[in-house]
Amino acid sequence: MKESGLLLHVCCAPCAAGCVERLIEQGRRVVLFYSNSNIATAAEFERRLDSVRQLATIFKLPLEVDPYDHGAWLREVAGLEREPERGARCPVCFGFSLGRAAARAAELGVNFATTLTVSPHKSSRMIFEVGGVYDNFEPWDFKKRDGFRRSRELARLYGFYLQNFCGCEFSICSGRQQEVAGQ
Repeated sequence: MKESGLLLHVCCAPCAAGCVERLIEQGRRVVLFYSNSNIATAAEFERRLDSVRQLATIFKLPLEVDPYDHGAWLREVAGLEREPERGARCPVCFGFSLGRAAARAAELGVNFATTLTVSPHKSSRMIFEVGGVYDNFEPWDFKKRDGFRRSRELARLYGFYLQNFCGCEFSICSGRQQEVAGQ
């Protein structure tokens, strides 16, 4: 099988591990693109990035880090703060990160995909609709073939940080709100 490059938008190492494994098995040359300005704090962004760096080292993959710009993300989702998880805010959030991935992939002359589809908490259909506006988007549904289970197995094997919320302050589990808000 001929190898072809792919920029993989990575939300976190636990989700990305099984996706990376599958893509490599398919003969893809993967470049990781960590883009997570939706994450509520710079400390949480860095904590997740540490595991993504570990993932890149384990699989010997290049890693690009999109600069953290939570202010730009907040402006993008302004007015949607009270939307429930999986509501109207989510496709806007996905669009923010996927737009950045699409731009970087275009600069590199490759297609891109996202690890977001591995999560049982995210709608692959919604992600495909958002990503589908870009000509260089590849709609991989990483949930298929027990993708989430495999990603979790690898996350435990490698000791990746396992977070309990998507990252934005509007989706934080009630038990974590005070910790993340710094109260």
